[in-house]
Amino acid sequence: MSRPAVVKALWGVAVLVLVAGCSSGGTEDRPGTAPPTSASAGATASVTPAPSTSPAPTGAPSAGGRVTVTGTLTEGLKSPWGLAELPGGDLLVSSRDERTVTRVDGRTGAKTPLGEVPGVVPGGEGGLMGLAVRDGWVYAYLTAESDNRIVRMRYGGGDRLGAPEPVLTGIPKGLVHNGGRIAFGPDGMLYAGTGETGRTGLAQDRDSLGGKILRMTPEGRPAPGNPSAGSVVYSYGHRNVQGIAWDSAGRLWAAEFGQNTWDELNLVESGKNYGWPEVEGRTGRAGFVDPVAQWPTSEASPSGIAFARGAIWMAGLRGERLWRVPLAGAERSGDPEAFLTEEYGRLRTVLAGGGGRLWLVTSETDTRGTPGPGDDRILRLEVS
Repeated sequence: MSRPAVVKALWGVAVLVLVAGCSSGGTEDRPGTAPPTSASAGATASVTPAPSTSPAPTGAPSAGGRVTVTGTLTEGLKSPWGLAELPGGDLLVSSRDERTVTRVDGRTGAKTPLGEVPGVVPGGEGGLMGLAVRDGWVYAYLTAESDNRIVRMRYGGGDRLGAPEPVLTGIPKGLVHNGGRIAFGPDGMLYAGTGETGRTGLAQDRDSLGGKILRMTPEGRPAPGNPSAGSVVYSYGHRNVQGIAWDSAGRLWAAEFGQNTWDELNLVESGKNYGWPEVEGRTGRAGFVDPVAQWPTSEASPSGIAFARGAIWMAGLRGERLWRVPLAGAERSGDPEAFLTEEYGRLRTVLAGGGGRLWLVTSETDTRGTPGPGDDRILRLEVS
């Protein structure tokens, strides 16, 4: 079901009237670095990205890929953010602003509330975010009173989660750029994408957990083989990482919000520097890793990613589209392709469900979208 074009057009006019003359906000899906205010939330709609210095993604799908929306699993979700699959195929979804976790039947879409997670302090881009499941534990990345942190809660089924136990604390928090995605890698270690909270220097500070990809044991200790013994930092120089996934060869990929020019998809390797705030997008500068793919910020603002059918699939917030990046080993095998453009609004999370199936979570109720009937929802996709 396509979102009505007339509603979006009227909303755009209203936003432009409200924000005329205001400065841009440093949100996860809009350019700039200043903390957001109610007056500046949409001020950057007219920002024109700098001309491309490398092959630009195409906005129309080619014969290389195909996406079929096979149905809506569930709807009526409020500020959904994290998504994880339980053994047996049911899903857990977090609400960033309501601080809750809900179990969703993977066949019928029936929802079972599991309650609020204690200690979550929502605000700006913070709240209850990424989820991961392992060995009877539900892991969650959340914003607390003083920091961002990862906790875990026992869950054996039923309608309640256990009390949260700290796994890792002390991740910097801010009104913006809190990162939030967590996932277990093929090595059994827990990975987390963090943001630099608008304090750009944190990304290059190797002693800070902000603006990094972290790698730790399930108990939160530095993982064996990390670049620095005693540290959970795996890579640095990131602005705001909200998408992490592994390909069929076990390589780690991450999506990253740019500022005014380029959003990025990076192939992440241990100890490497991904450039922020010294560089944004491809520059070829020594000492920094260039992204494998990049997009103008108006076309992406990437949150979750997943790997399926030989490609990375990337959910776009501001871009309101699903990107497919075909891979050949550690390189792209073709130009990125865009699907579902402006059909379902802002797209937050994408999760591989086996074979060519994806789960896709919309993000219209996070205060930055234009909610319509049924928002937000989890969609079933078949991709090739």
